[in-house]
Amino acid sequence: MAGRFEILKDGEDGYRFRLTTADGTLVAESPRFKHLKAAVAGINAVRENAATGIVVDRSNTARRAA
Repeated sequence: MAGRFEILKDGEDGYRFRLTTADGTLVAESPRFKHLKAAVAGINAVRENAATGIVVDRSNTARRAA
């Protein structure tokens, strides 16, 4: 089963979305959107870009700089 996007009310006039795995583990949480339509557009952007996104490993950047 695939993960799912959950849209949540954030305060009086805002929205956020979360991406969770099938077992409910949180994968990502969006910033706050003022309008529901903007939150839905954010979900669509994640769907379109995630599969083609480039992975950049910055986990040892600090070690290289030292």
